[in-house]
Amino acid sequence: MLAPTADGEPVYPGTCRAGAGRPDRPTSIRFRLADGPSRVSFLDLVQGHFAQDVSTSVGDFVIRRKDGFFAYQLAVVVDDASQGISQVVRGSDLLDNTPRQILLQRALDLPQPDYAHLPLVTEPDGSKLAKQSRSVPIDPSRSGILLFRTLRMLRQHPPDDLANEDVRTQLRWAIGHWNPERLRSVRSIGA
Repeated sequence: MLAPTADGEPVYPGTCRAGAGRPDRPTSIRFRLADGPSRVSFLDLVQGHFAQDVSTSVGDFVIRRKDGFFAYQLAVVVDDASQGISQVVRGSDLLDNTPRQILLQRALDLPQPDYAHLPLVTEPDGSKLAKQSRSVPIDPSRSGILLFRTLRMLRQHPPDDLANEDVRTQLRWAIGHWNPERLRSVRSIGA
């Protein structure tokens, strides 16, 4: 059996490349990769150089699900292009999806945006910080101190006196001093 993908799914072995095994049943539509390696590499603005051979890491991937809905990979590529998105900033948990999206952009002759994958904030057990877990709502009266702590957690080194400033002042400082190099190759940060 092949090793699972980063999403925990098995690598698609190409079972239906010659046609659907049961044409009388709903089927998904997959993006058929070229025979041989399908290596994609790009420079992520936060994580640095990233490369993946989609053939061995994922295999042919779903672009339309068997329920008729378009899959995330295709939907996000078309949506980004239709909106003229030039920079995509998202969590590092989606870094492994990006080579598939780049392959789709190339196949559809769509522009490739720049990508920046920020570290995920994680729970003590290593799982992604999520609303449905132990997370609590943000108290608006504490937004300044929470933003200051977030800047520290993201290794941006705000000066101590910034903690007493209002959110606008902190955001101006953060924009002027943002340094993605401090997050280079960091995939997660514990809460």
